[in-house]
Amino acid sequence: MHSSLNRLQAVFGFFTTVALVVAAVAAVSTLLFPTSDTTASVQLKNIQVTKGRPHYYSTKRSEYAQIRFDLDADLSPLFNWNTKQLFVYVYATYSSSDDSTTSLPASEAIIWDSIIPAPASPYSWDILKEKALDALPTAVVAKISPSSVKKSGKRSTKATTKNKKASTSKAKAEENPAVLRLRGQKAKYQITDVTGRLAERQNATLSVGWNVQPWVGALWWSPGSGAALRTDGNVLTSEAFDFPELKGKKPEAQAV
Repeated sequence: MHSSLNRLQAVFGFFTTVALVVAAVAAVSTLLFPTSDTTASVQLKNIQVTKGRPHYYSTKRSEYAQIRFDLDADLSPLFNWNTKQLFVYVYATYSSSDDSTTSLPASEAIIWDSIIPAPASPYSWDILKEKALDALPTAVVAKISPSSVKKSGKRSTKATTKNKKASTSKAKAEENPAVLRLRGQKAKYQITDVTGRLAERQNATLSVGWNVQPWVGALWWSPGSGAALRTDGNVLTSEAFDFPELKGKKPEAQAV
């Protein structure tokens, strides 16, 4: 006869094995979802280079760039039943030196990012919780006296109508959060350089990247990220541009 501890260990070992097998199957199953229809493009809208404290914690003044851009992306193919959330970012690639003759590798800086959670399924915790809360007042109202029901009837009706309108407008706004259409979007993060100089840098571009974070399995990156695990998709880089002169810079006097 086996002891209770041995039986508990056997059940736990069997449960662990089944959980690992199910997790492995879930991770591999994502390969069956094609992502070639993913599209993303970004274009520069406006750029300014100023001198000051780029961050509130900066101890010295330096040149930094403020960028606005237009973003068009359809990231819907990246979402499947194993996707937890999607991290999307826009980054700038520019010359590491203001001297075009140097052969230093280009610098990259993220200027904007966003986290897009996966849409809730009919059996997700949030949906089931909302259904339970919707069914709760029926049982609670049955125990309340009729007089209190009459007094609170009008208020509850107004609150219910207001909540329905709010939920409807929210559903329309979040109908497809994976489709991004941004115009004149201001960058969240300013571009700085360790040298403190950024004006008149040449051959800069903007690109879109993402990181697919699954419930179980490995992380997948955008095609141009250089990572080992990359999704498919058509990612268009912006046209090359140069950083402008420092804002407020006085023109140099010409020698006579």
